[in-house]
Amino acid sequence: MQKKAFITGITGQDGSYLAELLLSKGYEVHGLIRRSSTFNTARIDHLYLDPHDPAAKLFLHYGDLSDGSRLVTLLSQIRPDEVYNLAAQSHVRVSFDEPEHTADTTGTGTIRLLEAVRLSGIKTRFYQASSSELYGATPPPQNETTPFYPRSPYGAAKLYSFWITKNYREAYDMFAVNGILFNHESPRRGETFVTRKITRAVAAIKAGTQDSVYLGNLDSIRDWGYAAEYVEGMWRMLQVDEPDDFVLATGGNFTVRTFLETAFSHAGLNWEDHVKFDERYLRPTEVDALIGDASKAEAKLGWKATVDTAELARIMVDADIAALASPGKHYVDKVYLESWGTK
Repeated sequence: MQKKAFITGITGQDGSYLAELLLSKGYEVHGLIRRSSTFNTARIDHLYLDPHDPAAKLFLHYGDLSDGSRLVTLLSQIRPDEVYNLAAQSHVRVSFDEPEHTADTTGTGTIRLLEAVRLSGIKTRFYQASSSELYGATPPPQNETTPFYPRSPYGAAKLYSFWITKNYREAYDMFAVNGILFNHESPRRGETFVTRKITRAVAAIKAGTQDSVYLGNLDSIRDWGYAAEYVEGMWRMLQVDEPDDFVLATGGNFTVRTFLETAFSHAGLNWEDHVKFDERYLRPTEVDALIGDASKAEAKLGWKATVDTAELARIMVDADIAALASPGKHYVDKVYLESWGTK
Protein backbone atom coordinates (compact mmCIF):
# COMPACT_ATOMS: atom_id res chain seq x y z
CA MET A 1 0.00 0.00 0.00
CA GLN A 2 1.08 3.57 -0.66
CA LYS A 3 2.51 5.19 2.46
CA LYS A 4 1.28 8.51 3.77
CA ALA A 5 3.42 11.12 5.54
CA PHE A 6 2.41 14.23 7.47
CA ILE A 7 4.97 17.06 7.67
CA THR A 8 4.79 20.16 9.84
CA GLY A 9 7.08 22.91 8.62
CA ILE A 10 6.72 21.67 5.04
CA THR A 11 7.26 25.15 3.59
CA GLY A 12 10.66 25.47 5.27
CA GLN A 13 14.07 24.37 4.05
CA ASP A 14 13.97 20.87 5.51
CA GLY A 15 10.27 20.37 4.83
CA SER A 16 10.65 21.08 1.13
CA TYR A 17 13.58 18.67 0.72
CA LEU A 18 11.79 16.00 2.76
CA ALA A 19 8.64 16.38 0.65
CA GLU A 20 10.75 15.92 -2.52
CA LEU A 21 12.40 12.83 -1.09
CA LEU A 22 9.16 11.19 0.05
CA LEU A 23 7.39 11.94 -3.22
CA SER A 24 10.31 10.36 -5.09
CA LYS A 25 9.76 7.25 -2.96
CA GLY A 26 6.09 7.06 -3.88
CA TYR A 27 4.57 8.53 -0.71
CA GLU A 28 1.39 10.56 -0.50
CA VAL A 29 2.53 13.67 1.36
CA HIS A 30 0.41 15.94 3.54
CA GLY A 31 1.78 19.23 4.84
CA LEU A 32 0.67 21.63 7.57
CA ILE A 33 0.75 25.31 6.59
CA ARG A 34 -0.29 28.45 8.47
CA ARG A 35 -2.98 30.65 6.97
CA SER A 36 -1.58 33.88 5.58
CA SER A 37 -2.87 36.65 3.33
CA THR A 38 0.23 36.16 1.18
CA PHE A 39 1.58 32.95 -0.33
CA ASN A 40 4.52 31.44 1.56
CA THR A 41 4.91 28.18 -0.35
CA ALA A 42 7.73 29.13 -2.73
CA ARG A 43 9.97 26.22 -1.68
CA ILE A 44 7.33 23.61 -2.59
CA ASP A 45 5.48 25.27 -5.48
CA HIS A 46 7.40 23.12 -7.98
CA LEU A 47 5.99 19.99 -6.28
CA TYR A 48 2.37 21.06 -6.10
CA LEU A 49 -0.43 19.92 -8.40
CA ASP A 50 -4.07 20.91 -8.18
CA PRO A 51 -5.66 18.41 -5.74
CA HIS A 52 -8.31 17.68 -8.40
CA ASP A 53 -5.56 16.25 -10.61
CA PRO A 54 -5.52 12.43 -10.28
CA ALA A 55 -1.71 12.56 -10.27
CA ALA A 56 -1.60 14.83 -7.20
CA LYS A 57 0.40 13.34 -4.33
CA LEU A 58 1.00 16.48 -2.26
CA PHE A 59 -1.81 17.96 -0.17
CA LEU A 60 -1.65 21.03 2.06
CA HIS A 61 -3.79 21.69 5.13
CA TYR A 62 -4.24 24.84 7.16
CA GLY A 63 -3.30 24.50 10.80
CA ASP A 64 -0.79 25.47 13.46
CA LEU A 65 1.14 23.82 16.28
CA SER A 66 -0.66 26.19 18.66
CA ASP A 67 -4.01 24.53 17.84
CA GLY A 68 -4.11 21.06 19.36
CA SER A 69 -7.69 20.24 18.38
CA ARG A 70 -6.93 20.95 14.72
CA LEU A 71 -3.96 18.59 14.89
CA VAL A 72 -6.17 15.81 16.29
CA THR A 73 -8.71 16.36 13.51
CA LEU A 74 -6.11 16.31 10.74
CA LEU A 75 -4.30 13.20 11.98
CA SER A 76 -7.60 11.36 12.45
CA GLN A 77 -8.58 12.18 8.87
CA ILE A 78 -5.22 11.60 7.15
CA ARG A 79 -4.04 8.64 9.28
CA PRO A 80 -0.39 8.98 8.20
CA ASP A 81 2.15 6.18 8.47
CA GLU A 82 4.84 8.71 9.37
CA VAL A 83 4.74 12.11 11.09
CA TYR A 84 7.66 14.54 10.79
CA ASN A 85 7.62 17.50 13.19
CA LEU A 86 9.87 20.11 11.56
CA ALA A 87 7.92 23.24 12.47
CA ALA A 88 9.46 25.71 14.93
CA GLN A 89 10.60 29.24 15.55
CA SER A 90 14.07 28.16 14.52
CA HIS A 91 16.23 31.28 14.58
CA VAL A 92 18.50 31.14 17.65
CA ARG A 93 19.22 34.88 17.88
CA VAL A 94 15.54 35.74 17.46
CA SER A 95 14.65 33.36 20.29
CA PHE A 96 16.25 35.83 22.73
CA ASP A 97 13.86 38.52 21.45
CA GLU A 98 10.81 36.22 21.39
CA PRO A 99 11.43 33.65 24.15
CA GLU A 100 7.76 33.04 24.98
CA HIS A 101 6.74 32.52 21.35
CA THR A 102 9.75 30.23 20.85
CA ALA A 103 8.75 28.16 23.89
CA ASP A 104 5.17 27.87 22.65
CA THR A 105 5.99 26.75 19.10
CA THR A 106 9.35 25.02 19.42
CA GLY A 107 8.61 23.42 22.80
CA THR A 108 4.91 23.15 23.63
CA GLY A 109 4.00 22.65 19.98
CA THR A 110 5.73 19.27 20.12
CA ILE A 111 3.62 17.94 22.96
CA ARG A 112 0.47 19.15 21.21
CA LEU A 113 1.45 17.07 18.17
CA LEU A 114 2.40 14.05 20.29
CA GLU A 115 -0.92 14.30 22.12
CA ALA A 116 -2.70 14.53 18.79
CA VAL A 117 -1.03 11.28 17.72
CA ARG A 118 -2.05 9.63 20.99
CA LEU A 119 -5.65 10.95 21.08
CA SER A 120 -6.34 10.18 17.43
CA GLY A 121 -5.44 6.55 18.09
CA ILE A 122 -3.41 6.19 14.89
CA LYS A 123 -0.46 3.82 14.62
CA THR A 124 2.30 5.98 13.20
CA ARG A 125 6.02 6.64 13.43
CA PHE A 126 7.00 10.06 14.79
CA TYR A 127 10.11 12.10 13.98
CA GLN A 128 11.06 15.06 16.16
CA ALA A 129 13.52 17.59 14.77
CA SER A 130 16.02 18.07 17.56
CA SER A 131 19.06 20.33 17.30
CA SER A 132 22.77 20.54 18.07
CA GLU A 133 21.85 23.66 20.08
CA LEU A 134 20.93 21.16 22.81
CA TYR A 135 24.66 20.82 23.54
CA GLY A 136 25.38 24.55 23.79
CA ALA A 137 28.30 24.97 26.17
CA THR A 138 29.30 21.29 26.27
CA PRO A 139 32.70 20.87 24.54
CA PRO A 140 32.85 18.97 21.23
CA PRO A 141 32.81 16.45 19.72
CA GLN A 142 29.15 15.82 20.60
CA ASN A 143 27.20 12.60 20.12
CA GLU A 144 24.08 10.89 21.49
CA THR A 145 25.62 10.41 24.97
CA THR A 146 27.03 13.94 25.36
CA PRO A 147 25.39 15.95 28.20
CA PHE A 148 23.07 18.76 27.11
CA TYR A 149 23.73 22.39 28.07
CA PRO A 150 21.54 24.72 25.95
CA ARG A 151 22.51 28.40 25.80
CA SER A 152 19.41 30.02 24.29
CA PRO A 153 15.62 30.01 24.62
CA TYR A 154 15.58 28.06 21.34
CA GLY A 155 17.96 25.44 22.72
CA ALA A 156 15.96 25.16 25.95
CA ALA A 157 12.70 24.72 24.00
CA LYS A 158 14.32 22.03 21.86
CA LEU A 159 15.51 20.31 25.05
CA TYR A 160 11.92 20.09 26.28
CA SER A 161 10.86 18.66 22.92
CA PHE A 162 13.67 16.09 23.03
CA TRP A 163 12.71 14.78 26.46
CA ILE A 164 8.93 14.84 25.92
CA THR A 165 9.40 12.84 22.72
CA LYS A 166 11.47 10.30 24.61
CA ASN A 167 8.89 10.25 27.41
CA TYR A 168 6.02 9.49 25.00
CA ARG A 169 8.12 6.72 23.48
CA GLU A 170 8.53 5.11 26.90
CA ALA A 171 5.12 5.93 28.41
CA TYR A 172 2.90 4.99 25.47
CA ASP A 173 5.09 2.57 23.51
CA MET A 174 5.11 5.10 20.67
CA PHE A 175 7.58 4.80 17.79
CA ALA A 176 9.07 8.26 18.38
CA VAL A 177 12.62 9.33 17.55
CA ASN A 178 14.77 12.43 17.94
CA GLY A 179 17.02 13.45 15.07
CA ILE A 180 19.75 15.64 16.58
CA LEU A 181 20.83 17.45 13.45
CA PHE A 182 23.85 19.70 13.44
CA ASN A 183 23.74 22.86 11.33
CA HIS A 184 22.50 22.04 7.84
CA GLU A 185 22.18 24.64 5.11
CA SER A 186 21.27 24.95 1.44
CA PRO A 187 20.17 27.41 -1.25
CA ARG A 188 16.74 27.21 0.42
CA ARG A 189 17.98 28.38 3.81
CA GLY A 190 16.17 31.41 5.21
CA GLU A 191 17.79 34.71 4.24
CA THR A 192 18.46 35.79 7.85
CA PHE A 193 20.53 32.72 8.79
CA VAL A 194 24.23 33.53 8.72
CA THR A 195 25.30 31.17 5.91
CA ARG A 196 22.56 32.33 3.53
CA LYS A 197 23.07 35.94 4.57
CA ILE A 198 26.69 35.55 3.52
CA THR A 199 26.05 33.82 0.18
CA ARG A 200 23.29 36.26 -0.79
CA ALA A 201 25.66 39.12 0.01
CA VAL A 202 28.39 37.53 -2.12
CA ALA A 203 26.00 37.30 -5.08
CA ALA A 204 24.79 40.89 -4.65
CA ILE A 205 28.32 42.29 -4.23
CA LYS A 206 29.46 40.34 -7.28
CA ALA A 207 26.55 41.84 -9.23
CA GLY A 208 27.36 45.34 -8.01
CA THR A 209 24.04 45.88 -6.22
CA GLN A 210 25.49 45.74 -2.68
CA ASP A 211 28.78 46.81 -1.15
CA SER A 212 28.93 45.31 2.34
CA VAL A 213 27.32 42.92 4.82
CA TYR A 214 27.06 43.26 8.62
CA LEU A 215 27.80 40.25 10.84
CA GLY A 216 28.42 39.45 14.49
CA ASN A 217 30.72 36.78 15.96
CA LEU A 218 33.08 35.39 13.29
CA ASP A 219 34.85 32.93 15.61
CA SER A 220 31.97 30.53 16.29
CA ILE A 221 32.78 27.00 15.13
CA ARG A 222 30.05 25.00 13.43
CA ASP A 223 29.60 21.65 11.70
CA TRP A 224 27.72 22.76 8.57
CA GLY A 225 26.22 20.08 6.31
CA TYR A 226 23.93 20.00 3.29
CA ALA A 227 20.22 19.92 4.20
CA ALA A 228 19.27 18.05 1.01
CA GLU A 229 21.03 14.91 2.25
CA TYR A 230 20.13 15.28 5.92
CA VAL A 231 16.44 14.67 5.20
CA GLU A 232 17.32 11.17 3.99
CA GLY A 233 18.74 10.55 7.46
CA MET A 234 15.40 11.64 8.94
CA TRP A 235 13.56 9.16 6.75
CA ARG A 236 15.98 6.34 7.60
CA MET A 237 15.38 6.89 11.33
CA LEU A 238 11.74 5.89 10.81
CA GLN A 239 12.58 2.75 8.80
CA VAL A 240 14.49 0.85 11.52
CA ASP A 241 12.91 -1.86 13.68
CA GLU A 242 13.23 -0.04 17.02
CA PRO A 243 12.96 3.70 17.74
CA ASP A 244 16.16 5.45 18.81
CA ASP A 245 17.81 8.88 18.77
CA PHE A 246 20.52 9.81 16.27
CA VAL A 247 23.01 12.60 15.58
CA LEU A 248 23.44 13.69 11.95
CA ALA A 249 26.58 15.71 11.22
CA THR A 250 29.62 15.93 8.94
CA GLY A 251 32.21 15.86 11.74
CA GLY A 252 33.90 18.92 10.24
CA ASN A 253 34.51 22.27 11.86
CA PHE A 254 34.41 25.68 10.20
CA THR A 255 34.40 29.11 11.76
CA VAL A 256 32.09 31.75 10.37
CA ARG A 257 35.27 33.48 9.17
CA THR A 258 36.34 30.40 7.20
CA PHE A 259 32.88 30.13 5.64
CA LEU A 260 33.23 33.80 4.64
CA GLU A 261 36.62 33.20 3.07
CA THR A 262 35.36 30.20 1.10
CA ALA A 263 32.19 31.89 -0.13
CA PHE A 264 33.79 35.19 -1.15
CA SER A 265 36.85 33.60 -2.77
CA HIS A 266 34.59 31.32 -4.86
CA ALA A 267 33.20 34.50 -6.44
CA GLY A 268 36.65 36.07 -6.82
CA LEU A 269 36.15 38.52 -3.93
CA ASN A 270 38.06 39.40 -0.76
CA TRP A 271 35.71 39.14 2.22
CA GLU A 272 37.71 41.64 4.31
CA ASP A 273 36.79 44.39 1.84
CA HIS A 274 33.06 43.92 2.41
CA VAL A 275 32.32 42.53 5.91
CA LYS A 276 31.50 44.88 8.79
CA PHE A 277 30.82 44.14 12.46
CA ASP A 278 27.50 44.87 14.19
CA GLU A 279 27.12 43.93 17.86
CA ARG A 280 23.35 43.57 17.41
CA TYR A 281 24.02 40.18 15.86
CA LEU A 282 25.79 38.85 18.97
CA ARG A 283 23.89 36.47 21.24
CA PRO A 284 23.61 37.24 24.99
CA THR A 285 25.13 33.78 25.56
CA GLU A 286 27.29 32.43 22.75
CA VAL A 287 27.81 28.82 21.70
CA ASP A 288 31.49 28.50 20.88
CA ALA A 289 31.76 25.15 19.10
CA LEU A 290 29.39 22.49 17.77
CA ILE A 291 31.05 19.50 16.05
CA GLY A 292 29.03 16.32 15.64
CA ASP A 293 29.94 12.65 15.78
CA ALA A 294 27.49 10.78 13.54
CA SER A 295 29.15 7.35 13.78
CA LYS A 296 26.00 5.79 15.27
CA ALA A 297 23.92 6.94 12.28
CA GLU A 298 26.51 5.50 9.91
CA ALA A 299 26.59 2.17 11.73
CA LYS A 300 22.84 1.71 12.28
CA LEU A 301 21.25 3.70 9.45
CA GLY A 302 23.91 3.49 6.76
CA TRP A 303 23.85 7.29 6.56
CA LYS A 304 26.91 9.46 6.11
CA ALA A 305 27.28 13.07 4.99
CA THR A 306 28.97 13.43 1.60
CA VAL A 307 29.00 17.23 1.13
CA ASP A 308 31.48 19.09 3.34
CA THR A 309 31.19 22.72 4.41
CA ALA A 310 33.48 24.09 1.70
CA GLU A 311 31.48 22.43 -1.07
CA LEU A 312 28.26 23.56 0.59
CA ALA A 313 29.43 27.18 0.57
CA ARG A 314 30.19 26.95 -3.16
CA ILE A 315 26.79 25.35 -3.90
CA MET A 316 25.02 28.16 -2.06
CA VAL A 317 27.02 30.93 -3.72
CA ASP A 318 26.35 29.49 -7.19
CA ALA A 319 22.64 29.24 -6.38
CA ASP A 320 22.37 32.84 -5.18
CA ILE A 321 24.27 34.14 -8.19
CA ALA A 322 21.90 32.15 -10.44
CA ALA A 323 18.88 33.48 -8.51
CA LEU A 324 19.97 37.07 -9.12
CA ALA A 325 20.43 36.34 -12.82
CA SER A 326 16.95 34.76 -13.13
CA PRO A 327 14.62 36.35 -10.54
CA GLY A 328 11.63 34.23 -9.58
CA LYS A 329 13.01 31.01 -11.04
CA HIS A 330 13.08 28.01 -8.72
CA TYR A 331 16.60 26.71 -8.16
CA VAL A 332 16.95 22.91 -8.04
CA ASP A 333 19.96 21.56 -6.14
CA LYS A 334 21.01 19.07 -8.80
CA VAL A 335 24.29 18.19 -7.05
CA TYR A 336 22.49 15.98 -4.56
CA LEU A 337 18.95 15.51 -5.83
CA GLU A 338 20.08 13.65 -8.96
CA SER A 339 21.72 11.01 -6.76
CA TRP A 340 18.54 10.09 -4.88
CA GLY A 341 17.62 7.46 -7.43
CA THR A 342 20.83 5.54 -6.67
CA LYS A 343 20.49 5.53 -2.88
